[in-house]
Amino acid sequence: MASLFGSTSDMVIQPVVENGTELLLAIDEKGLYFTTAKYVDSNLADPNRYTAARANMAERLAALDLDAAALTEANKDKIKKAGEGADKKKINPLKASKRAMRG
Repeated sequence: MASLFGSTSDMVIQPVVENGTELLLAIDEKGLYFTTAKYVDSNLADPNRYTAARANMAERLAALDLDAAALTEANKDKIKKAGEGADKKKINPLKASKRAMRG
């Protein structure tokens, strides 16, 4: 299931090494971003998904000899909107009708 704020393993494209640090290249509905293993499949919000962390993504990818447009196009299937595929909560009609009667 896609997470609204966290990163999941199905969002990860490939590991990369930038300035001696191992990062994971991931994708979401806003585009490509780098994250760390600490935030993947955890219940933590991933600060790397925020807009400010993506400010110079194209330059960082170019420095690593990676083509941002080609990576985005090749990994479109990994992009899921938050909540997509989630089971909807079932509503008990009896309880719902009692709630409606209370006002």
